[in-house]
Amino acid sequence: MRIALSQITTGPDPARNLALVREQARRAAGAGARVVAFPEATMACFGTRLAPLAEPLDGPWATEVRQIAKETGLVVVAGMFTPAADGKVTNTLIATGPGVEAAYDKIHLYDAFGFTESATVAPGSEVVTVDVDGVRIGLATCYDVRFPELFRAHADAGAVLTLLPASWGDGPGKRDQWELLVRARALDATLWVAAVDQADPAASGGPAVAKAPTGIGFSAVVGPDGTVRSRLEAAPGLLVAEVDPAEVESVRRAVPVLANRRLGHG
Repeated sequence: MRIALSQITTGPDPARNLALVREQARRAAGAGARVVAFPEATMACFGTRLAPLAEPLDGPWATEVRQIAKETGLVVVAGMFTPAADGKVTNTLIATGPGVEAAYDKIHLYDAFGFTESATVAPGSEVVTVDVDGVRIGLATCYDVRFPELFRAHADAGAVLTLLPASWGDGPGKRDQWELLVRARALDATLWVAAVDQADPAASGGPAVAKAPTGIGFSAVVGPDGTVRSRLEAAPGLLVAEVDPAEVESVRRAVPVLANRRLGHG
């Protein structure tokens, strides 16, 4: 399966960000991709007041994403914000396209490094997978990468690939942590991990929002053996990569860590 990761920098205007999604989806379709994944907070960047922008999954923004998927024939995965109780929002991934209509609400909220996502965002609770051309794909978001049990839950549900949209916070050591965690989760669950981060705003020619996690780039596709197969740098770009489900089977035969578990399973 050919997938595309669109490493972009989004701003506070959902309509302008949609235009970027459309342009990038067309590029991905032209490159022969079946799936294109966009970062967390594609709808509007962090540092924006999210509650006034949040829309339900049948609202105008998500409807337009569905239209882009229809126009391009792709399955599109993108981060948005949906309304939640008590004036909060939910950090949601929409996954939509031929034969696919699903949404994943971020389970693990980024209450770390001085940022408190839970102050404005309500957590999700459901593990979500989608099927594209017979390939099962798990959905995770940014801070979820620090929790291996979610990726193993994807594997237990039959997934051979996890898509991980993110808007990673910058800071000392954070790039090392990002790259280590993405590779480690592939090894934990012996599946492909395709991690698409927001591009570094400075590399996009714009200012970062103070104290908000607005991305560092370095999106990557990692094989089930933990090796980086392709990667971008800090600047915006479109990464197109081949994912081979059969490789998951061969790695799991060689290193059956899922079958060999003794704790927290079954």
